[in-house]
Amino acid sequence: MPSSPTAPAVRTSDTPAPNVRLVDHLARVPDPRKPRGTRYPLTGLLLLAISATLAGCRGFTAIGEWAHALTGHSLAGFGLRAAPGESNLRKLFSRLDAAALDAELCLYAWTRTTTIDGRRVIAVDGKTLRGSRSATEKARHLVAALDHASGTVVAQQAVDAKSNEIPALPDLITALGERAAGAVITADALHTQTATATAILAAGADYVFTVKANQPGLHKRLKGLPWSRVPAGHVEVEKSHGRRVRRTLKVVQAPADLGFEGAVQVAQLRRVATRGQKKTTEVVYLITSAGLPDAPPARLAAWVRGHWGVENRLHWVRDVTFDEDRHQARTGSAPQVMATLRSVAIGIHRMRGEANIARAIRRAAWDPLATCDLVLTL
Repeated sequence: MPSSPTAPAVRTSDTPAPNVRLVDHLARVPDPRKPRGTRYPLTGLLLLAISATLAGCRGFTAIGEWAHALTGHSLAGFGLRAAPGESNLRKLFSRLDAAALDAELCLYAWTRTTTIDGRRVIAVDGKTLRGSRSATEKARHLVAALDHASGTVVAQQAVDAKSNEIPALPDLITALGERAAGAVITADALHTQTATATAILAAGADYVFTVKANQPGLHKRLKGLPWSRVPAGHVEVEKSHGRRVRRTLKVVQAPADLGFEGAVQVAQLRRVATRGQKKTTEVVYLITSAGLPDAPPARLAAWVRGHWGVENRLHWVRDVTFDEDRHQARTGSAPQVMATLRSVAIGIHRMRGEANIARAIRRAAWDPLATCDLVLTL
């Protein structure tokens, strides 16, 4: 799915200028090693790992092989006198402060994002790192915030092993800080919670939630509205891969006694998919704090479609192109660090206008020198 070209970001007080390079952000990640005897600088190792991931390296062994295949010139560009081995990378990444790495890389990505109709639109969704499961520990789970326009991850939050995904979204909004102001946050039915809505509104942002059976009272109330008497606000038809999909969106003002924090508009979205002689119909309900004239039906429909794209543009790519679910990094921070490297590689390729990530990876692998030089210029 093609991504929109990026444009200069509208900066807030905690957003660095766009001329702050990737290497500058990585230099702020704390090094968990003792200075004495440290052979490889942390910033250089992270730059090396990003270059390898851009070229499709999926794990520590592949990154180590990529490093040993590089010329001395490329290694020197990263500040490395020699190529690190697989064990060096594995030990370091298991001890690295993954939250700090996420914060710096996401802050870098934010400066390269753009707006849609004057607002940033951010999709929030979670993903389980299935290969990180062990006999004694659950698989790691990460909640990511993906910029609709650029297809880059602008925030990420690890879910506590003893918790679930729901509390992670308010924490993620807190991590965004002032950057969340004015944004639109789209999320699936799991996050249709009053506490989540309160956190988003407190940050100066708007939400677009899907309402399903996990909120039975709210779902029943929305389903019972007189939709048959509401004219269609927006209709679109999509034809692809032998399937025809017709989407009809009806929008009304939220009832005053709805009882959901900040709700301004509610909507019914009907999807009718036809493939050959088979027709399927799905009806979902939406609730948003964005009102008119900022969120007319056509724009609301675009926000919803953009949210569905997070699965294809991020999770599917990490699973299929990088084979993430079979990667068995399990120790310490290593699972999250590797997932972060994959996300930033996808984001960099998208920033460069690449629609097909698999093809972009092949091109990066064909020319290691150019790939390494690219990382140094970002």
